[in-house]
Amino acid sequence: MSSSRTLPPLKSLQAFRYAAQTLSFKKAAESLFVTQAAVSQQIKTLEQALSVELFERHTRQVVLTSEGQYLFEYVEKAFGLLEEGVKGITEDPNPNTLVISSVPSFSSRWLVSRLGGFQTQEPEINLRLSPSIELSTFADSDLDLCIRLGRGEYAGLKSQLLFQEHLVLVCHPSMIDIQQPIKEQLITIPIITDTGPDVAHVWPVLQRFLDLYDMPMKSNLHLADSTSLVEALLSRQGLAMMRYGLVYEQIEKGQLICPLPIYMKSQYDFYLVAPAPHFKYQKVMTFRHWIENEVKVIDSSWQAYLKNNPEMKEVEF
Repeated sequence: MSSSRTLPPLKSLQAFRYAAQTLSFKKAAESLFVTQAAVSQQIKTLEQALSVELFERHTRQVVLTSEGQYLFEYVEKAFGLLEEGVKGITEDPNPNTLVISSVPSFSSRWLVSRLGGFQTQEPEINLRLSPSIELSTFADSDLDLCIRLGRGEYAGLKSQLLFQEHLVLVCHPSMIDIQQPIKEQLITIPIITDTGPDVAHVWPVLQRFLDLYDMPMKSNLHLADSTSLVEALLSRQGLAMMRYGLVYEQIEKGQLICPLPIYMKSQYDFYLVAPAPHFKYQKVMTFRHWIENEVKVIDSSWQAYLKNNPEMKEVEF
């Protein structure tokens, strides 16, 4: 049977924390709205409970002992975690400011051009958008919500599926002569490789499916930014596998085409990600309702594309 040692009183630990931060019992008392004598007594109680001296007391100042410094690091972390936990389940501290981090490709290719509609609908909400590929821990930040491309599995966070993605082979219409066999033309067209995790490994699968495995496709241009990739496609620089949600408008306008009736279900989809309590913030619920309604256009476009191209076949990884 394991035994546990009783922790010292929380008040004493709190008094110690403020005194250690400021190296002043007087300033600690001011922060806690108590008397200096009360702080001194709480720290004395703590020292007696631990049987160690935590401060060296001098005439005009106090200095942490080595034991005090050691304890302070843990006390600071512990209170920080408590404050973060309380913050996470209490009322939104900034109800009129919504801070969102979004995958840069989704931000630039789709979201930014539509945010005007959200601001018109919700003029009282100040929205701050930060494109980033890194998933924030949400600790020590004012971030409210992330839009991420992945599998929806983020430790300690809640994820809500925004929409599913599909990968399609696309190029400029002038790159393909539809009167000639398509597959033979593909091996002569340079590949523009998206270095994203959901696209990086599709080419070998595609080559095997097309029976072009022994005829390597040329690949000299590798881009991590989807906006740059789309511009390269529109300027007739090659062929690429792209997420449908980022190019559906260009396909609908005929600016890009899918030379072969094939697609692949992406292993990554778009998610809204945040600590679970954030999804209860009114501003987050409002944005979630708005964006879920907006992204319906992507799925509607995809379903219409499949209906208009019944020969489309799925290539499985």
